[in-house]
Amino acid sequence: MTADVVIAGAGPNGLMLACELSLAGVRPIVLERLPGRTEENRANGLVGQVVRALDRRGLYERLSGSAEPPRPAPAFVFGAMPLDLSRLDDNPMYGLAVPQRRIEQVLEERALELGVEIRRGHELTGLSQDEDGVTAEIAGPEGTYRLRTRHLVGADGGHSVTRKLCGIGFPGVTRDDSVSRGAHVTVPAELIDPVTGGLNVPGYGPIPPFMHHRTDHGLFVYAPFPTRTLVNATEWHQDGGDQPMSLDELRESVRRVLGVDLPFGPPEGPGPHQLRRLSGGNTRLAERFRDGRVLLLGDAAHVHSAIGGPGLNLGLQDAINLGWKLAAEIHGWAPPGLLDTYETERRPAAERVVMHTQAQSALIAPGPEVTALRVLLTELLRDERTTKRIADMMSGADIRYDLEGTHPLTGRPAPDLVLETETGSVRLAELTRTARPLLIDLTPDAALAGALDGRRDRVDLVTAKTSQAGLPTALLLRPDCYVAWASDSPRPDAKEHDTLRTALASAFGTAR
Repeated sequence: MTADVVIAGAGPNGLMLACELSLAGVRPIVLERLPGRTEENRANGLVGQVVRALDRRGLYERLSGSAEPPRPAPAFVFGAMPLDLSRLDDNPMYGLAVPQRRIEQVLEERALELGVEIRRGHELTGLSQDEDGVTAEIAGPEGTYRLRTRHLVGADGGHSVTRKLCGIGFPGVTRDDSVSRGAHVTVPAELIDPVTGGLNVPGYGPIPPFMHHRTDHGLFVYAPFPTRTLVNATEWHQDGGDQPMSLDELRESVRRVLGVDLPFGPPEGPGPHQLRRLSGGNTRLAERFRDGRVLLLGDAAHVHSAIGGPGLNLGLQDAINLGWKLAAEIHGWAPPGLLDTYETERRPAAERVVMHTQAQSALIAPGPEVTALRVLLTELLRDERTTKRIADMMSGADIRYDLEGTHPLTGRPAPDLVLETETGSVRLAELTRTARPLLIDLTPDAALAGALDGRRDRVDLVTAKTSQAGLPTALLLRPDCYVAWASDSPRPDAKEHDTLRTALASAFGTAR
């Protein structure tokens, strides 16, 4: 074998998987057909539970530039309708405004620190597999060659070559009834509200920042990011044309959407600057995420509308879910069927994103019947329970994996913990940066350590205390920080020891 795993695609998802595999002691090689990182900025930030997930790998601080832990956003939008999240006691919607180019840069730097080999300018062109591995055919700068690997992962986008080579169908819907135009621009300072940061558009009125703003004629977004300002206008049933995109074209689109002119000029500072027109969109889900020793990741497995920014939230969590399972398979301790749970756990998450992005797309469409529906939903969103349910859905916090156990936390992401250990106070996020499974024992006499006998090579033990109220007395965490088992008993009895051992075997294999 040349490599334990070959990953086709060096976007955020492929790089994240490479980092996870390396932390687990697996040797990945990443292939990327482009000779360098793309200058195109496809996303402007991260939203949802992925922000907490990156914090638990020590990457949030690199991306945010702050040593402070992430905080939930006080507001967000659903289908261009405001969500007041400040009312929620348990707000799951985290956000981080950072360009995708920067995300890729940080993930690449981390991958290289971990010893990952990244081959740029190398494109997967063919593959064949047998019982022992996969032979990948590759076209590189110096010609064609082959790599032999135990597993191959396609993280090569919506037009995935990997998926096509495996003959995996990609059913869904293609729509061509909308045109979206966006660009980085400079807006006159006198139009910017010094209190809200929004726009006061002459002849129209105030427009909040970072919110989808729907009119009878389309959708408008004003996003003053720290380093540059983005303006976007979306229209329906309007021809995008075949000429290169220009600022004048965007101005005309904004005029049609808002009904007035918005003065803006070209962006300042170094590029690259966005100037993009997108026509229509795709919503598709792969027929299967796995074909023998080949797996699909991120956009290779699912594409959907970008509304609400769920793409990286979904794809990066795919990578974190897959990484430890693939490593367990390679190391030989994976219990039967563990790798299959990648699809059974992540497909419902993808289906959930497809559902709510389609719903949001319907809510931003023009028409009086849509306006009436929005009035009704505005009334429903005054109910805190409705807001919480939508926030959980958009953030991915409502996903619960089907794991054995009756504790309310089983199958859910671990709560944020502050633990008092022998060496001092520590956040859970500081204990999970190695991507190792954890048994957190908060019982008075640390009674659960014996359950790890025969698995201490795979599972770490943390004994601690906490002053946080309402927490379990013990938690078994998978490397993706989902709870595999939990107990509320200060002195677990024999039955709870048995259920813990069952959970250990189910997630981390038999004892040695």
